Amino acid sequence: MLLTVDMGNTNINLGAYRGKELLLVTRLATDRRKTADQYAVEILDILKLHGIQAYSFSCSIMSSVVPELTAEMASALRMITGKNAIILGPGTKTGLNILIDNPAQVGSDLVAGAVAAANLYPLPCLVVDLGTATKISLVDKNGDFCGCTIAAGVSISLEALASKTSQLPNIHLTAPARVVGKNTVDSMQSGTVFGTAAMIDGLCDRIEEEIKEKAASIVATGGLAEGIIRSCKREIIFNRELILEGLRIIYEKNIKTY
Repeated sequence: MLLTVDMGNTNINLGAYRGKELLLVTRLATDRRKTADQYAVEILDILKLHGIQAYSFSCSIMSSVVPELTAEMASALRMITGKNAIILGPGTKTGLNILIDNPAQVGSDLVAGAVAAANLYPLPCLVVDLGTATKISLVDKNGDFCGCTIAAGVSISLEALASKTSQLPNIHLTAPARVVGKNTVDSMQSGTVFGTAAMIDGLCDRIEEEIKEKAASIVATGGLAEGIIRSCKREIIFNRELILEGLRIIYEKNIKTY
């Protein structure tokens, strides 16, 4: 079995694969204070909770945008599987041509998402990742990664709004009944949900204008994606496990059997 790990700034997503079958998806909070031993214990406890034993895994692959924790998680994965993890980065075979100024600067999560999009959806494809940051990547008709847009994520924007103003509270993120709010909470929800949805729609329009071609598909992933894309005017596919799928595909390009 294969253990896939997508380490983000806020959450760590884990997937357990038997071949192409995804048996388990779970999530840990990213904590920069934890050691490899602590992460290994947490992951083992979660696997045991779902009836999966550590000896079931023979391999692992990880994407990480948290450099200070990459080595700790790699060590934890080695404890669990008994083998060194593949850490997605320069030198890893992905099959993805990265057409930007410095390919080494592309976040490994964006690479994994683009690989999944190129293999699973009609091209050109726009990949919307709503996590700590809101990112929209372009995978062109040739399956090449052409770049992306990056904006502050929904949670960051809400936290900034609540912390920098005296009268605006922390709120639960959900779409209100109307755009023009009649109270503070509805108004904040409207600005956040509908504003992010409008930004996504608008950026997709601008990307298509720039490349002079309509996207054949738009796919969204990330912890906040499902709630936001319901308010988008564009037709957007939701795939919660897009990055984990990309990691599985990349692993198969590097090691054929597991």
